[in-house]
Amino acid sequence: MGNTVGSCVSGHVVVITGGGTGIGAAVAERYAAEGAHVVVVGRREEPLRAVERSVGAHPIVADAADSADAARAVAEVLSHFGRIDVLVANAGGHGFSPVGETDDAGWEQALRANLTTAFVTAREALPALIEAKGQIVVISSLAGLFAGPSVAGYTVGKHALIGLTRTLARDYGRHGVRVNAVCPGWVQTPMADDEMDEFAEHAQLESREEAYATVTADVPLRRPARPAEIASAVRFLGSSESSYITGAVLLVDGGAHIVDVPTLAFDHAGM
Repeated sequence: MGNTVGSCVSGHVVVITGGGTGIGAAVAERYAAEGAHVVVVGRREEPLRAVERSVGAHPIVADAADSADAARAVAEVLSHFGRIDVLVANAGGHGFSPVGETDDAGWEQALRANLTTAFVTAREALPALIEAKGQIVVISSLAGLFAGPSVAGYTVGKHALIGLTRTLARDYGRHGVRVNAVCPGWVQTPMADDEMDEFAEHAQLESREEAYATVTADVPLRRPARPAEIASAVRFLGSSESSYITGAVLLVDGGAHIVDVPTLAFDHAGM
């Protein structure tokens, strides 16, 4: 893909965890289109290779929650590119059950996937980010601010990412590192598609599209986001265009967070 002339991220080195699919892959495409050197990190090789073929990203197979793997990934990035300008902590998933039905292993898996991945990768990348006066963009979720049904581990992990964002911003702003979080609502990703297929079957809906329409019926924009729309927000926060923003939480949810739940009955009644 061609470089965008004058892009403020051209030549920057951007590391994206969970970079093989969904939001991570869209972020890789966005940065690559503007001439950045993109590194995608994930546990599964084939999705990473697909992003490599699509946008020229450098793939690294690693578990972002494993200290040794994260250190190895950072070392490989520095060996190839000499610097890290942006870390996008996007890896996540797991934790889709209520507290009473979550065993110890499930709880640990949820926190490892949704919180430890960001903590460990940020910690290992911090020396390089301090040297570059770079940025960290943490992908949390609308579930980082509100609670959905039967998603205890996911909700707690995504809430904790907001705290991680703020403590990183507080401690490392003096070193020139900015840290912000993005909270998407429903996004049409493979993971969300699977949820919609399950929801459609449970609710006896005819299609995935009808399921998406149902779960976004009370969202002001009345639709899920495209991954590219989340990538645009990430690219803004992970660039000099947001140079005086740190510790912020940017909701990219179609307006879902402004809806007053007790008044939904009026909408449903056609008033």
